[in-house]
Amino acid sequence: MLDRSFSVKYHNNICITSGPSCDGRPYRIRSFRRTQAAGARMIAKSTTRKRLAPEQPGSSSLLETAYEKIKQQITACEFRPGDYLNEAELSERLGIGRTPVHQAIDRLMMEGLVQVMPRKGIIVTPVSLDDVLQTIDVRLLNECHCARLAAERAGEEDIRILDDILARAEAELPRRNAERLMRLDREFHGAIAQSSRNAVLADVLGRLHDKSLRFWILSLNTQGHHTRVHTQHRAILDAIHAHDPLAAERAMRDHIEDFRRNLLSSL
Repeated sequence: MLDRSFSVKYHNNICITSGPSCDGRPYRIRSFRRTQAAGARMIAKSTTRKRLAPEQPGSSSLLETAYEKIKQQITACEFRPGDYLNEAELSERLGIGRTPVHQAIDRLMMEGLVQVMPRKGIIVTPVSLDDVLQTIDVRLLNECHCARLAAERAGEEDIRILDDILARAEAELPRRNAERLMRLDREFHGAIAQSSRNAVLADVLGRLHDKSLRFWILSLNTQGHHTRVHTQHRAILDAIHAHDPLAAERAMRDHIEDFRRNLLSSL
């Protein structure tokens, strides 16, 4: 695993970090003349290096693959809150090189799903009660408004998409495939956000839903949870279909409040 020990200083609310370079070796400060001479040699060699070693194709797609797979395993709690991760083991498990895995970890760290602990390694961010309550509060403020907008602005195609998602979810209920139902839940809420015709709101809610997925999967022990969620989703869609903003807002609020109660009883 790479050594990720960094010193951190704050100046005018700006975080300044220093530490090892990407190849694991410490930074070295050289004299200006030596640096200037080395820079000239690097410029002279740069064109040759580009000709001899062209950029490897598909590097960005490998990063996306690593990011999506690790994120999926975190949100599905295959990597549970508090678990330690090892980049070499992740690379072997995913069949992807160390560089895309390292970049994916950096991206997940920025999203708050993992933390890098000095001299300890990478840890899946623990779920705290404060995280749960704060996330749900923000969802209540934003998602109820989103449902209201969707009821005002959704077109026939939006409603068809939402109805199709619920039909697929209903077909999954007897199988009790938690991961599949979780993805359909995420898809349903994402489609409502798109129906609101507010791209900024949809982006905010997308991030909140990603964060809520871990809470969702942890609350599955409650009897009848899946069926109750499906009934609540149907009430939300019925209100959107009827273009009734108040009913849509109320149905979404009831849904999120029930999620809160169910989750708190499971922790």
